[in-house]
Amino acid sequence: MTLMDHPPLITSLMDTDLYKLTMLQAFYHAPEFRTVEAEWKFHCRNRHGFDLAARIYAIKQQLEQVCCLRFADEELDYLATFPFFTPDFIEFLRIYQLDMRFVTIRPMGEDIDLRIRGPLIHVALFEIYTLAIISEIHTRVICGKVDERVASARLNEKIAYLQNQEPLAGFGFADFGTRRRASQQWQEKALTLLLDNVPHYFVGTSNLDLARRLGATPIGTMAHEWFQAWQAVTRLADAQKAALEGWVREFRGRLGIALTDCYSMDSFMRDFTDPYFGKLYDGLRHDSGSPFDWSEKAIAMYRQMGIDPATKTLVFSDSLTFPKMIEIYRYVHGRAKVAFGIGTNLTNDTGTPALDMVIKMVAANGRPVAKISDEPGKSICEDQDYLHYLASAYNIKL
Repeated sequence: MTLMDHPPLITSLMDTDLYKLTMLQAFYHAPEFRTVEAEWKFHCRNRHGFDLAARIYAIKQQLEQVCCLRFADEELDYLATFPFFTPDFIEFLRIYQLDMRFVTIRPMGEDIDLRIRGPLIHVALFEIYTLAIISEIHTRVICGKVDERVASARLNEKIAYLQNQEPLAGFGFADFGTRRRASQQWQEKALTLLLDNVPHYFVGTSNLDLARRLGATPIGTMAHEWFQAWQAVTRLADAQKAALEGWVREFRGRLGIALTDCYSMDSFMRDFTDPYFGKLYDGLRHDSGSPFDWSEKAIAMYRQMGIDPATKTLVFSDSLTFPKMIEIYRYVHGRAKVAFGIGTNLTNDTGTPALDMVIKMVAANGRPVAKISDEPGKSICEDQDYLHYLASAYNIKL
């Protein structure tokens, strides 16, 4: 059997991150997005010579199989147990189906130009499935399959590292690794090992399918696309604040961890210092730049707002390893609650280099959108004039 004829790598629409569905519900209910079309673009930062263009047929075949999937009744029943999912959205998911017409993939040397364009609510879920497919195809081409002896040995070393620490009061981490996993099978095996060995530290997973089947807690709130999309439907200088308000409007204090780096932490703080946000949001998520500098800024901001930072949670999710989590924990512990979402180092540390890839929104409503992170290499925009306009609107130095 060739790779191109391989069975489906994604067999359930639940095999995605929780925040894809929470954002989809927010978009579905927001009148601002009822007629908005959006575009996402794939970007790989480190192909390591891997010929992505040669895998276009296999990628298309796998995505076509995803487009045949529907949410099962038992999956929808599970989603309905969470108070933040509304009955009308559950019924919308009952008829939800992706459509390959919205996907284009073209060769670009040994790289690919992969774009997803269409009505926002009908294309938003493609992201995680596509990345997970490409990541697992990479695994199969490079080494045939995951060597579970190597992968398990590496994970067991990480588990032992945690077990050998002094008690870590208040420490907890979740799996955020679906999009760059070596394989679905290995991700499930890794989570099972964590549940069996460090259940006091392993708090859950972003993957809804695995959370349901393994009895783990699903974790997640929002991602960059929520903030980016508002650039297309409101005055640019108001977009970040509109996104924060829109999230409160939808979830009314639930799922209250705000992502801070779509427009840089400094500009985020300028918009977030309204006590209304400080009280309604439970905490913040770091995804780029120095976690230590970011922590100091977050703690100082809460103090200036008259809020005890020890009552808020700081979530870290950028390029984490197990030693880095412990280092950040020790730096922040006692001053704020701390949590972690670890991705590639958990689900794709299997003996071969993982692809560092993303799919990000680049346009909405016929207009460019962008993110300017706290780390220059993570900024995303296809229109440099717009990028500079955005930076000017938020007083960001590029």
